Amino acid sequence: MLLRKSSRVLDSPGSSSSSLVQPQGMWASSSSSVAQGDAEMGSLPASGVPDVLDLSSSEDGGGSDSGSDFEDTLWKGGKRGTRTPLSRTLTAKRSRKDASRDGGSLAERNQEPSNLFEVVRLAKSAMESVVDDWLESYKQNKEAGFLELVNFFIRSCGCKGVVTPEMFRKQQNSEIIQQLTEQFDEDSAEYPLVLTTQPWRKFQAGFCELVTVLVRRCQYSIIYDEYLMDTLISLLTGLSDSQVRAFRHTSTLAAMKLMTALVKVALGVSLHKDNNQRQYEAERNKGPSRRATDKLEALLEKRRELQEQQEEIENMMNAIFKGVFVHRYRDVVPEIRAICIEEMGNWMQSYSASFLTDSYLKYIGWTLHDKQREVRLKCLKALQGLYRSREMAARMELFTSRFKGRMVSMVLDKEPEVGVEAVKLLTLILQNMEGMLTDEDCEAVYPVVYASNRALAAAAGEFLYRKQFDRDWEAVKEKGRRGGSRDFFRLLLAFFIESELHEHAAYLVDSLWDCAAPLLKDWDGLTHLLLEESPEEGWGDQQENALIEILVSSMRQATEGKSPVGRGPGKKVLSARERKALEDDREKLTQYLIPLLPQLLAKFSADAEKVALLLAAPRCFNLSLYSSGRLEKYLEQLLAQLREVVEKHTCQEVLEAASQALYVLCNPEFTFYSRVDLARSRLVDTLTDKFQHELAELLQASYLDEDEVYSMAATLKRISILHNAHDLTPWQLYEPCSLLLQRAVDTGEVPKQVVIPTMTCLHFSILWDLAHVSGTVPVQELLALKRKVASFCSLCQSCLTDVDSSVQEQAFVLLSDLLLVFSPQLARGEREALELLVYRPEVALQSQLAGFLMDHVFNHAELVGSDEEDSEGKIERLHQQRNLLAGFCKLILYNVLELSAASDVFKHYAKFYKDYGDIIKETLSRARQIDRDEWARTLLLSLQQLLTELLLQQGPDAVYSKAFLEIRDLARRFSLFFSLHQLHNRQALVALHKAGIKFAFQEPAPSGSELGPLNLPFLEVLSEFSPRLLRPDKKLLLSYLEQTCQARLSPQQRGKAWNPLLTYRRSLRSLDDMGSDASRIAAPRPRRRPGAAAKRRRLDDSSQRGDSSLQLSSRLEAPMLTSTVLKRGRQPGSPAQLQEEEGSESDFVQSQPWFSSQRSRESPGRQQLLVPRSASRPGLGSRMDRLSLMEEEEEEEEEMVIQEESSDEEDPQGRDMPLIRSHSSQGEQLRDLFDSTILGIEDP
Repeated sequence: MLLRKSSRVLDSPGSSSSSLVQPQGMWASSSSSVAQGDAEMGSLPASGVPDVLDLSSSEDGGGSDSGSDFEDTLWKGGKRGTRTPLSRTLTAKRSRKDASRDGGSLAERNQEPSNLFEVVRLAKSAMESVVDDWLESYKQNKEAGFLELVNFFIRSCGCKGVVTPEMFRKQQNSEIIQQLTEQFDEDSAEYPLVLTTQPWRKFQAGFCELVTVLVRRCQYSIIYDEYLMDTLISLLTGLSDSQVRAFRHTSTLAAMKLMTALVKVALGVSLHKDNNQRQYEAERNKGPSRRATDKLEALLEKRRELQEQQEEIENMMNAIFKGVFVHRYRDVVPEIRAICIEEMGNWMQSYSASFLTDSYLKYIGWTLHDKQREVRLKCLKALQGLYRSREMAARMELFTSRFKGRMVSMVLDKEPEVGVEAVKLLTLILQNMEGMLTDEDCEAVYPVVYASNRALAAAAGEFLYRKQFDRDWEAVKEKGRRGGSRDFFRLLLAFFIESELHEHAAYLVDSLWDCAAPLLKDWDGLTHLLLEESPEEGWGDQQENALIEILVSSMRQATEGKSPVGRGPGKKVLSARERKALEDDREKLTQYLIPLLPQLLAKFSADAEKVALLLAAPRCFNLSLYSSGRLEKYLEQLLAQLREVVEKHTCQEVLEAASQALYVLCNPEFTFYSRVDLARSRLVDTLTDKFQHELAELLQASYLDEDEVYSMAATLKRISILHNAHDLTPWQLYEPCSLLLQRAVDTGEVPKQVVIPTMTCLHFSILWDLAHVSGTVPVQELLALKRKVASFCSLCQSCLTDVDSSVQEQAFVLLSDLLLVFSPQLARGEREALELLVYRPEVALQSQLAGFLMDHVFNHAELVGSDEEDSEGKIERLHQQRNLLAGFCKLILYNVLELSAASDVFKHYAKFYKDYGDIIKETLSRARQIDRDEWARTLLLSLQQLLTELLLQQGPDAVYSKAFLEIRDLARRFSLFFSLHQLHNRQALVALHKAGIKFAFQEPAPSGSELGPLNLPFLEVLSEFSPRLLRPDKKLLLSYLEQTCQARLSPQQRGKAWNPLLTYRRSLRSLDDMGSDASRIAAPRPRRRPGAAAKRRRLDDSSQRGDSSLQLSSRLEAPMLTSTVLKRGRQPGSPAQLQEEEGSESDFVQSQPWFSSQRSRESPGRQQLLVPRSASRPGLGSRMDRLSLMEEEEEEEEEMVIQEESSDEEDPQGRDMPLIRSHSSQGEQLRDLFDSTILGIEDP
């Protein structure tokens, strides 16, 4: 049987092609017959028969798997008639009659037919004793014992129905299953296997254990009694073909576990048979005098017995494989597919001689393309178990060559967990199949070491280590003390530099940490490699930079236990053992590097990049060792190097690293604090003295040369960076810096290199003064601090108009931060005394801040930049502009600026959505929470400003321009924020409409003009908000609109049919008030979702209307869907049965009531949309027609969403319902202007 197209088996339990993407190429048909699949394999035998067990000679048996009962169709012939029936397995009727002679059933004596189910559920007894008790009852009465087992499986499905002895004796399996299905009227779709609570998880484990123990206890006699296993397999096969998911899932799990247990029994029989053969050969090879004839006959008899047992087990496994696996491995339910693949992996590992063949491996290969994560995971884990053994891997060469490409591509799977397992699988292939992975395959894995997912990167790091660095480093060290380290780091640097995959070695170190931590923690060897002076073995500049970065990254990894920024979880709770390991590593690291760090700083003191990296080392030290280990001399050397670095460098990164290192050392808890504080004071004294001297010269001189400007700028830069981490208030830097900034504002002669650090110094000086405010502070001090704040804000406000953009940006950033710190939030809580310090910016400052935003953020020329600027520079520029916008938005949200100031931001929401959309959207959402009414007025103000600007620029013809359509698009985006919580937004939305109507009629029409009021086009913009109104509010606003027209328009103007006015009126009118047939066609009233009873009443009518509805939407391609409704029993020889045997699935689909009911539920609204407009419709333009369509679709948007979601839900009884969606080609072309998914955004 060839694989049906996915459109024809959408939700059939017998096929998962809707959830399974088949591989392309030679193995593209995953469910074709085994003969065809084997022919595609090339070297495989055409019959597909394995060497030992005949389980895959026919994948489907040429039959259908769309829901018919296995046992019924097996005996009746038809689609599955080509299967070879078991010799004794499925003759259940004869066996049942034989078993009935043993007397009454246990179920008749026991009033609780699910006794076995309760025992397993409660899990109070050992499973061996439970099985032994059941075996005793089975030996006494086969039918009664088996009936108890049957009811156990039925109860395990969540069905409360009971198989009675009468049903068991008189009915076929298919009839029993059909009757149970009809009685399966549970209220919930849940059943024991899908419940996740702790008791039911225990039951699931007990369920699987029961099947395994049952086979193990019966493996020597009972499984060969021609009754138990034969009848059980027949029942499970029938249940696995059921339309009820609970039956199918539970029986598939039981059948697969049964198969796994039988595989172990078959393996034992095979081993016994081999041992018997060896004994027979040994005895036969003896001489005639020593040969024991009786023993030979006994061995021959034993071999015949084992052969019969093997054939019996082969028949059982054959039935399970053909009847269950080949249909359920592609089931529509991913959990069922995962069970099949997982158990097949177990079979291959347990009995590789029979199952580890390409005839079985192909199922796993096909399922590698499954769309569900858990199924792909089971495939990869099953393959890992096979490739873990070098012997098994050698037998999978053909499979590996066929599916290697897919396995490599799964490294970049959209699910990180799948990618992790794929990399682990490739690592096993790399280890156990030399030469199978090419360099190209490996290069596809290497970039993953820089992935953001920690587990995926670690797996790729292990792969990289096995491929590139896996050596016997202990043996290599025999060449010298650090020979192994040298070779390892040379290989690591070669990969890091030559691959050019990433700039930061921290991510590479983190990826390799789990497998190469001992080598990466060889800090002694690392530092000596950096300090060696041998020119022939020295490192180049690039290698030195990379090696220092690796050193610092390994230090952080060993002492902090955290992944680099952007990788892995946030805060990780460390165990006591992990904390102890970190402390040990910190101790060891400190002992190694305290003596060597000053030497490294001295050697690389001229290289800013290397020094900045090395200065991060003190943060990883156990600094108390400086005093406890009597290492003060190295502390003095480090402080001297820090001073030299600060005096020598002007690079911001180096100065910040030096400031942070000095801050770490300046901890009052350390006994050496006085030494460090003295060194810091001397450094600051030197810098402030130099600054005072240069300031005096600048204030007196009329001209400064470049050297003087550079010297003063460098000094101020050092001071400002130190001021960030250290309190420099005792040096009284505020007054001279304020004087210098005032000079710059007054004269404009101070260079920008001096102005920027001067502003920064003043900013940190004010913040340090605020940090000193605690407890009860005299009012004079608070007023003095507020005067400083006001003075600084005034100076920064003046700098906003500076000619240099960098000065303007720095002034804006500092103003935003300072206004936020001294906002009304400062006096909240228990800080009422700080109310005097709250600073509220004046209106002029607010306007300047908004103007700066327009010039530097919402400016296309600023955003695009020059053509010569590289992409990295553009990204950096965009990052700076996003920071500026975020600073302004925070001022609005923290009540520093009025909410109306946000109109300057909101009106650029659509135009700059790509660059700032996330920031503006978050601001919109949070501003709505502050004050809904004011927020709505701000939105309206944004739209009014845009329209006013457009009318001033282009005049009345602006309504036909692209810019006007952009304003309407912005209004539509704003309207999405009113879609949720309509009752909360009701008042604000009505007020918005009223204010918009007033604005539209605010400017009267020019005398003699036929265009109406100047702002009248604003009504078209306002109509975008109409679908969010409730119906009573629409009537209210329509009345308000008419009153406004009466008051603002002259009698001659009231009769004018201005298009914006007509459009807005139409958006406010409900369809009930319009009363036009043409209007109803153009804008059909969306139907309410019918109730369940209404649906049932419409089933027959909708089926009869199927032809007409299809004719109405003839341009649509109706997908062929497989119904999952329960098949009713048919009389033999009936036409319906003949059609089923012929496999006409399309006839079956179209005959099912669910197909018609779904069509009747989905089609009416769509069909009406497809009715062509009448050419004679008077008075309605195309724009109005479109608006009416949009209006009614948007009014019921939430209801439509609910309807779509409900179609995805399962039937409460657990049956798999098809997902049926109607697609209209014309409806797809009609743009849903209120759908946020088209805009690439989400509804707030």
